[in-house]
Amino acid sequence: MSKTTVQDVSTEPEPDPRPEPRTAAGPRTVGAGRAFALLLVITGAAGLLAAWVITIDKFKILEGKVSGETFTPSCSLNPIVSCGSVMESDQASVFGFPNPMLGLVTYGIVVCVGVSLLARARFPRWYWLTFNAGTLFGVAFCTWLMVQSLYEINALCLWCSLAWVATITMFWYVTSFNVRNGFLPAPAGVRRFLGEFTWTLPVTHVGIIAMLILTRWGSQLWA
Repeated sequence: MSKTTVQDVSTEPEPDPRPEPRTAAGPRTVGAGRAFALLLVITGAAGLLAAWVITIDKFKILEGKVSGETFTPSCSLNPIVSCGSVMESDQASVFGFPNPMLGLVTYGIVVCVGVSLLARARFPRWYWLTFNAGTLFGVAFCTWLMVQSLYEINALCLWCSLAWVATITMFWYVTSFNVRNGFLPAPAGVRRFLGEFTWTLPVTHVGIIAMLILTRWGSQLWA
């Protein structure tokens, strides 16, 4: 009787060790491991949730103004942790429309990429670099919003903070993926480091933001 071996895809190494070679038909394409794909789905879904809630609350604030009422978002806990103050600021519509509407599109794309990778899709170098550029724009935009929130608006939105963490995490892991696959040039030591310790980059990045928030407001966050 023949035996059938079942491969546990959860133990698949990351990145995919069997990229398709470059052929006359087209460039090399690369897939990803299950863990990386799930990370994109989870971070994309977290950002999508934050963008959705902020969008709904923004509409309710506008509806309240039309009807002469005041709507207070559920995440407005005190004068510092005040989602409403952030949503009504000029920075919340820097492109001429509410920022979370951009998030509804971009985080949705991240989820689609993650689901495609779970289905064993493979993408060429230009696709991965374009995706990396998108996450770079996202983390730069979140950094600008963070600075505005801390030092100009003087208020913190918890849902925005969730979007910041999701964007920072996906940026560092996508960058690590591209470096380890040779799509971004880097010394061998950097590639080895990212193969083991990519997690330290988003943890350090988020930790710095947390320290800035605590330094800025301290105990006022819980007042």
